[in-house]
Amino acid sequence: MRLAQRMSNLGTETAFEVLARAKGLEAQGRDIVHLEIGEPDFNTHEDIVEAAVGALRDGHHHYTPSAGILPLRQAIAREISETRQIAVDPDEVVVTPGAKPIIFFSILALAQKGDEVIYPDPGFPIYESMIRYVGARPVPVPLREELDFRMDIQELVDLSSPRTRLIILNSPNNPTGSVLNRGDIAAIVDAFADSDVCFLSDEVYNRIIYDEPHVSIASFPGMKERTILLDGFSKTYAMTGWRMGYGVMPKELAGHVTKLMVNSNSCTAAFTQMAGIQALQQDPKPVHEMVKIFQTRRDRIVDLLNSVEGVSCRQPKGAFYVFPNTRALSEDSPKLADFLLQEGGIALLSGTSFGTMGQGYLRLSYATSLEMLEKGVRRMKAALAKWPAVV
Repeated sequence: MRLAQRMSNLGTETAFEVLARAKGLEAQGRDIVHLEIGEPDFNTHEDIVEAAVGALRDGHHHYTPSAGILPLRQAIAREISETRQIAVDPDEVVVTPGAKPIIFFSILALAQKGDEVIYPDPGFPIYESMIRYVGARPVPVPLREELDFRMDIQELVDLSSPRTRLIILNSPNNPTGSVLNRGDIAAIVDAFADSDVCFLSDEVYNRIIYDEPHVSIASFPGMKERTILLDGFSKTYAMTGWRMGYGVMPKELAGHVTKLMVNSNSCTAAFTQMAGIQALQQDPKPVHEMVKIFQTRRDRIVDLLNSVEGVSCRQPKGAFYVFPNTRALSEDSPKLADFLLQEGGIALLSGTSFGTMGQGYLRLSYATSLEMLEKGVRRMKAALAKWPAVV
């Protein structure tokens, strides 16, 4: 079967490949510590589950409007209005099966051959994959460790050109856990005040933040009209398997994105949308408790990694990942990650899974128990005792 040329431009998400390899080793009887997949190890709150069960029993078995049911879009509009201090209309909201479709649809709707899209490196791999897929030119902006993996705003400006159509921001960031502060975002707003460039602001980890409040570029005067705000339910409410995300964007663009939904997914499942309403309306205490547990784990894993010879790790400010520097051990991150899986029974990701700037780094998810984190680092130390020094 002859494939279309564009399929060669399509990337993947390495976490699922490593998970499959780790599961294969487990099938052979190996004991594996899973630090590769980015999902909360908590179950969805029972009130949300009951809302979904009740919706199924009440007959929510059918198609819904492609942009999402009105009660959910109203709830999302209220949530974003309150948390980002901007006025949001339900017609500016599009609900999708997971957050990834908003990435795909935004890039598909705004970028084409000859355009450029700037995205963070290290960053979520689907950004570059979708940019290449639509025929636009991906332009990575480095996130450097010496800046706590934040963007250098002048470098961002220097990388832009008259062909820049879209700039992707992700704060808190996957894979580094870095956070853009108010000063960073204010500088970005000022730098592009006189341009017509749009922004895709990926804020799916906005509630999993530890040391400073979340700041959205959409909250700055005049920026809501130029921003697609991406959020979802997977991380905040431990609903990864429910597949539900959303975008908040200018009404005209929402109409085009809804057409893309019609042509791809038709709609998001009715009962999950009913569960989403419950998630947004319920007491936020379970979310706060989960974030406190993540913070305890963050502090512990950072201390543990910094006790490993040849490894140094900065403390992330958000999400549930650490991105330790392993250059003293090897510049070849994929080789080191594979060694730790095969020799140590630790499933984690090479930093290069998130871009070229990830060379010399690993990504570990601490969305697992303290016991597993401690076990993983013990295994890492034991395995690295057999690792040849690479100069």
